[in-house]
Amino acid sequence: MLRKILFHSLTVFFFFNFAETVLAADPFPQVASSYLVIVNGKEVWARNPDLPLAPASLTKIMTTLLVLEKADIEDVVTVPHKASKETGTRLRLRPGDKFYMIDLLAAALLGSANDACHALAAHVSGSEAGFVNLMNSRARQLGLANTHFTNACGHDHPKLYSTAHDLAALAETALKNQIFAKMVSIVRAEIRTMDGKKTFTVENKNELIGRYPGAVGVKTGFTHRAGKCLIASVERDSSKSLLVLLNAPDRWWTATRMLDAAFAETPRTTSGP
Repeated sequence: MLRKILFHSLTVFFFFNFAETVLAADPFPQVASSYLVIVNGKEVWARNPDLPLAPASLTKIMTTLLVLEKADIEDVVTVPHKASKETGTRLRLRPGDKFYMIDLLAAALLGSANDACHALAAHVSGSEAGFVNLMNSRARQLGLANTHFTNACGHDHPKLYSTAHDLAALAETALKNQIFAKMVSIVRAEIRTMDGKKTFTVENKNELIGRYPGAVGVKTGFTHRAGKCLIASVERDSSKSLLVLLNAPDRWWTATRMLDAAFAETPRTTSGP
């Protein structure tokens, strides 16, 4: 009898301690279909970080990274007909419009303009389809085993998917590119065609930039399939946090709350005398 009582007591003890550990690992269980919080290179909280989901315009992180790796920012890009027919968020570019590549990068990263994104992909590979092959090849090189692309801009497609883990790794790689890192930290930019006849103001859709202390990037996304998505990079003092949210209905309040909690958990470093 005593053995049974002891066994029952130990079972209850381990069950509740295990449950407490699981809850501690996921303190925000209802905020998103998938999320990941990394502080100073260490994963601190996660929910379904390896679940393949639609990434929406977070796809443009790979697109712009590849463009920066394959072309020169002073290249002149001519908008092709197919790019001008893009749907969703766009600048309404016309076929034959010419831009410096750096300007279309700003439009794709800050304003998430699909026509600018498509034009960049076609400039590098001759067509969006050819560029998608490069995207998937680069994903394999980076070890993004649960990521697959079908278009350059992030339009919903059954075979376009990624995970919080893969997107965090992709964002960290992109942020190592100085031009990318600088661009995603800008609140707004003005771009114009080569002939100066058309001017566009693009504002960063990442509402943390310029509002949340220490926010330096990275990218937003939204489609009906993906829901509201966000990758946020924040630097304070000597600490760095990276947050990935996939299908987060209240992404701005959620991001603020989670990042506040992440920095609260991070010990402050103080300099010596």
